[in-house]
Amino acid sequence: MKKSILAVATTFVLGCAEPVPFEETFRAALESAQPGDVIEVPEGTFAFDRSLIMNTDGVTIRGQGMDKSVLSFKNQLAGAEGLSVSASDFTIEDLAIEDAIGDALKINEGNNIVIRRIRTEWTNGPDVSNGAYGIYPVQTTNVLIEDNVAIAASDAGIYVGQSEQIIVRGNRAEYNVAGIEVENSIGADVYNNTAVANTGGILVFNMPGIPKRGYGTRVFDNDVNDNNTANFAAPGTAVSGVPAGSGIMVNSNDQVEIFNNRLSGNNTANILISSYFSANYAGQREVAAEFDPYPEMIYIYDNDMSDSGKAPGLDYLVTLRDAVFGPDGAFPDIIWDGVIDPNKPAEREVICVDNGDAQLLDIDAINEFANPSLDMTPYQCRVEKLSAIELPAG
Repeated sequence: MKKSILAVATTFVLGCAEPVPFEETFRAALESAQPGDVIEVPEGTFAFDRSLIMNTDGVTIRGQGMDKSVLSFKNQLAGAEGLSVSASDFTIEDLAIEDAIGDALKINEGNNIVIRRIRTEWTNGPDVSNGAYGIYPVQTTNVLIEDNVAIAASDAGIYVGQSEQIIVRGNRAEYNVAGIEVENSIGADVYNNTAVANTGGILVFNMPGIPKRGYGTRVFDNDVNDNNTANFAAPGTAVSGVPAGSGIMVNSNDQVEIFNNRLSGNNTANILISSYFSANYAGQREVAAEFDPYPEMIYIYDNDMSDSGKAPGLDYLVTLRDAVFGPDGAFPDIIWDGVIDPNKPAEREVICVDNGDAQLLDIDAINEFANPSLDMTPYQCRVEKLSAIELPAG
């Protein structure tokens, strides 16, 4: 098995009097990589002014630690990403990607992907001019995202889209619009993560115009606290309508389990469930016939929830809170827009709640909030639990 080891910051090339900077040797190693290569990044901060690209299967990129090996794109002039990868059997670990002009790390159309102990960060803090995504695998299968840190992305710190068989565990997401997002994906386990100080902590979404319909996500054993950062997403993007103060949010997705999480201090609600129609996406209301805009089979149980709903993040929610609970009151732990599919039986399992004394508020969005309800009777049901996700290299 061939190895390409880049272990020092400068490399001497035969016949050259001057040392070759690491930035050049690293780019060359990516572009000429062969299956089985291990490309190492030494300690130090290395500056790049254009995107890095790697398209070879079976490669590992390994740094010396997320605070020791830093790929900086602060002065990037060209390219849509920091590091762009189109490959299978790919591992990247133990380094940081800072201040990319677009997405920090994008992995497109690969199988058997491991992203471990990577830090993506925009060092100026939350800003609409920051790149959209920190860690961004899309159209991938068998994906492990673990022990990473994602900071200040203007869309999602950790995002998995149009993918299957996913584990997101042990990560920390802070000061992003969406801390962790699973979108239009099938079969995801999201657990043992910390989402703090984002606009929304953990999101499970389906969006229209995408062929893959997502379902089957478990969100459990996470700490989702104080996600109250003002929304700084670009107007019209999918997450621009997420209200500040959202803990865990499900939109237009089915078969989602939310359990054993610790949620507190999320100023709109600890858990929000919505259809596409009330998601405030740039006023868009019409969707193609093949898109299902209604969340269904959402099972919420055994979460530890407290101290939420005191300062909702959108004006209409403030008005609703004031009308139902008074200006000094608070929303309950769970909010649902109450929008159901008119073509399906009313007795089906839309949302089931088995969570002690936690309350759910149906805000009756379909009727312009005319009859909000705290009646828990419709939610006294159970949904068949999902199986754990198992990856080939687990």
